[in-house]
Amino acid sequence: MARYDANMFKPVDRLMRQGLLDNVFPGAVLLVSKNGRVIFFEAYGYAHPCKGSEMTRETFFDLASLTKPLATTLAVMKLVQEKKITLDQNLATTLPLFKNTDKGGITIRHLLSHSSGLPPYRPYYLEMHSVPPGNRQALLRGLLVKEALVNPIGGKMVYSDLGFMILAWLVETVSGRSFDGFVTGEIYHPLGLDDLFFIKTDPARSGKKIAVTELCPWRNLLLEGVVHDENAFVQGGIAGHAGLFGTAADIQKLLRTLAAAYHGECRGNIFQKDLVHQFFRRDPIIGRPLGFDAPSRTDSSCGRHFSDRSVGHLGFTGTSFWMDLMRSVIVVLLTNRVHPTRENIKIKTFRPKVHDMIMENVIGTPFPQ
Repeated sequence: MARYDANMFKPVDRLMRQGLLDNVFPGAVLLVSKNGRVIFFEAYGYAHPCKGSEMTRETFFDLASLTKPLATTLAVMKLVQEKKITLDQNLATTLPLFKNTDKGGITIRHLLSHSSGLPPYRPYYLEMHSVPPGNRQALLRGLLVKEALVNPIGGKMVYSDLGFMILAWLVETVSGRSFDGFVTGEIYHPLGLDDLFFIKTDPARSGKKIAVTELCPWRNLLLEGVVHDENAFVQGGIAGHAGLFGTAADIQKLLRTLAAAYHGECRGNIFQKDLVHQFFRRDPIIGRPLGFDAPSRTDSSCGRHFSDRSVGHLGFTGTSFWMDLMRSVIVVLLTNRVHPTRENIKIKTFRPKVHDMIMENVIGTPFPQ
């Protein structure tokens, strides 16, 4: 880790410790990097309060919806780069079950930008868990094909888990490999990222130190090393919208690779500069990049100081990352705020505060827009 002035981070450190005292989260890991170098990396609180297990920088987290940009979106990007699909290819030509349905005209671009017209969420797990595991994939795909649109295709932006379930299905169909196998084999392993992975719910637990999440009322189980999202759980822990586990360090390494590609700084990068620009560009109508989020004009989760050339995402379990491409700043904040219950939503107001404090005390403001 690069040297840094500890005094610059004292306000940030105090705020993180105050977050523990205010029960925003039982534990957290915060990583900040500038120009590709990690300048702050600390762990706080407990990974498993009941066991007294302290959080460390090496603790693994259930990344929840960070799966969307860090796994599914990158898998789609890789297939586009290999010219196996195009962003404007529609479902009718890619997944035959959608042919002659009202969803046949949905394109890959629509799914990535959450403008497909699909609803945000459906509790498919309530129906899926009652059938044998070997039959669940077919059932889920049938449910997705039959799902009614709630908006016209390409119209309103509605953040949708369902769209990313379909994208994972598309990745498997086009690549001929399992979704997790493709992501790991084509992206994580070539980049040396051993600490980003999916955990199958059928075999024995991995044995890695993983931050505990919720006392799940549906499963009547304290979730430790088991995916929190119920729809991902009934799919065996592997899904396009959730299921990824990982560490702050490997998230930063992956984001650093994307930033290097964006700036054209690294020859031999597995992602091409022009394609990364295409995915990171905010759609002028929808307002989002492809597969990622961007700072909102008001009340953004990344606070007030990230430039318009920033991408990020949130995860339901209390995870997030934000990357400012103008100033080469990456902030990874991982927490287990859903322990013991998802009803704790204090992270919503805490998260912008810590990002503002990082920018104001460490990076410097104002940011050019």
